[in-house]
Amino acid sequence: SLEAASIGFIIIIDRRRDKWSTVKASLTRIAGAFPGNLQLVFVLRPSRFIQRTIADIGIKLYRDDFKMKVPIIMLNSVSDLHGYIDKSQLTRELGGTLEYGHSQWIHHRTAIENFAMTVKTTAQMLQTFGTDLAETELPNDVQCTEELLSAHTDHHSKLKDELKLAVKQGATLLTCIREPVTRSANSKLSPDELENVATVERLLAQLDETEKAFDQFWTKHHLKLEQCLQLRHFEHDFREVKLALDNLMEAQAGFADIGDSVTRVEHLLREQKQLEEKGQEPLEKAQSLALHGEQLIQNNHYAVDSIRPKCVELRRICDDFTNETKKKYDILGKSLELHKQLDKASQWCEAGIYLLASQAVDKCQSQEGAETALIEIEKFLVTAKEHQLSNPKEFYNQFDMILTPEIKANAQRILQKLEDVQEMFDKRQVSLKKLAAKQTRPVQPVAPHPESSPKRASPKITRPA
Repeated sequence: SLEAASIGFIIIIDRRRDKWSTVKASLTRIAGAFPGNLQLVFVLRPSRFIQRTIADIGIKLYRDDFKMKVPIIMLNSVSDLHGYIDKSQLTRELGGTLEYGHSQWIHHRTAIENFAMTVKTTAQMLQTFGTDLAETELPNDVQCTEELLSAHTDHHSKLKDELKLAVKQGATLLTCIREPVTRSANSKLSPDELENVATVERLLAQLDETEKAFDQFWTKHHLKLEQCLQLRHFEHDFREVKLALDNLMEAQAGFADIGDSVTRVEHLLREQKQLEEKGQEPLEKAQSLALHGEQLIQNNHYAVDSIRPKCVELRRICDDFTNETKKKYDILGKSLELHKQLDKASQWCEAGIYLLASQAVDKCQSQEGAETALIEIEKFLVTAKEHQLSNPKEFYNQFDMILTPEIKANAQRILQKLEDVQEMFDKRQVSLKKLAAKQTRPVQPVAPHPESSPKRASPKITRPA
């Protein structure tokens, strides 16, 4: 462990059955290659007398050559070793009680180091992928965004599989180390095995933390990619709907004609109705898209500043089309009413002229004929009020908003004709009233006075013609 390594190491070299040459070789290798902090080196001397003597001499002669700044203690027996190190820390071959199988220790240690390398490699792969994701620029179209989302999702899935394999490897290794305890309830793990268990658990915990951090980052990145794809779809749909709405508004702007006759106005109303029906689909799409945009905003989309203005614009265009359509209907309705009244006025004038022309002069000479003609005229004049043609000023005020120069000229012509016919009726009424009054005046004979006779006979007085 790092804690134990920081304290330092004690090395025991058991050369009881070897020669001094092997002691020398071991010390040389330790001096040149041991990477840790050495506290002590114990050497169990060769048991044979000659080799022990050589070892004593050799250690004195070559101590400086070993280049070790630590004490080297030569021991004659295991019992001497027990004076320095507790038996619980020594293996059986050194007279201790520590359970230790070297091949198993090597196997576990190698597996742990492989697992540690796997954890490190996996963490580096996740970090590299996370860096790539963080530096990725979001595409500007739907297809590229879909491809990027698919590629990142596939890469994420592969890395998750690698994580699962690493976790499985660690779990298997942990099971193998704990196998003696699992097999027998009376067994206990040695300190080395406990240390190995702690190491593997620490690596698994590290792997779990790495996975959680990666999952948290991936969740944010995946959400951003999905929101980017939503934004690109929204922008694509917005362009299509905006184009349809612009064409609709352009078509509506082309309906500037208000008609110059009843037939023409009715035709324009039918065309306006067709345009309104044609506009229902793009208007519904625009309203639906604006609603979708508002839902994206409510779901905390990152591009709120881009989505909100488009929603506002869609609703504005829809309102403009609706208001403009209503205005067109109002204007065309006024125009239809105008032309209907002008047609009625024109027809009334024609009927009035026909009525005046149909009244025979000889029939009107009698009282009865004159009175009959007057009644006909009065009845006919009542119809002028019914058609609201009696006040030209009110007529102009009512339709002032749609009076184009052409329509105004036509209206002035008809209203002048109306005024002329009205004047004709007024004159005819005066004439008929005189005739009716003349027929009703009584004729009385008047006797001449005597004194007036000389005056009548006077040649100087002339009668007026």
